[in-house]
Amino acid sequence: MKNVTARQHNPFGFDAPCEPFVPGYGDANAHFHVIGDYPGVHGGATSGIPFTDNPAAERLQRALVEAGLLAEVGTPPTVEKTYLSYLYMCGGDPPTEADYDELEPLFDTELRAITAHVLLPVGERATQHVFANTTSEPTDSIDMDARHATEVVGSGWLVYPIKEPAEWSDDDEDALVDVLTALLKTDYRREADLGRFLPNDDPYLVR
Repeated sequence: MKNVTARQHNPFGFDAPCEPFVPGYGDANAHFHVIGDYPGVHGGATSGIPFTDNPAAERLQRALVEAGLLAEVGTPPTVEKTYLSYLYMCGGDPPTEADYDELEPLFDTELRAITAHVLLPVGERATQHVFANTTSEPTDSIDMDARHATEVVGSGWLVYPIKEPAEWSDDDEDALVDVLTALLKTDYRREADLGRFLPNDDPYLVR
């Protein structure tokens, strides 16, 4: 089922009681959802676009371009079946636990509205949230070095954790590009066509 909006910046018209507000950006029918922590660590407080205005975020963009998930680096990037957003969408200061809790329903609504096939949490906080809500993986003391660019099969999603781009070695960058490039060559959508059970010839894809 396709989403009804073609708008890329804040496609669902979300609002949050904060300034600056950095809503999600990208393809509302995305296959890939890149999930960061908050603007102060992953950028965008000035531009309003996640994963921009920050050297580490721009490095992540370049890796996603090389892997085929973005068409072009930029502010905003040129997206291609990819959506970018944050757990906490407000400001540049580190959020408190209460801050995260306040915006968690907004993020989770976005996550399920996009319904991407592959989730790419960036950093430990985002990985903890994604593991807790979409997989059966433990969330205590996640070793991001070990988890980086590895596949986790979740409940309806594939998950590929990404360690903080500011901490990448060249090998970390290469590992992410290689695993995503290989993923794009597979049937990562894991959909079954049940259209054969319907009275017409239209496909009916389910996950």
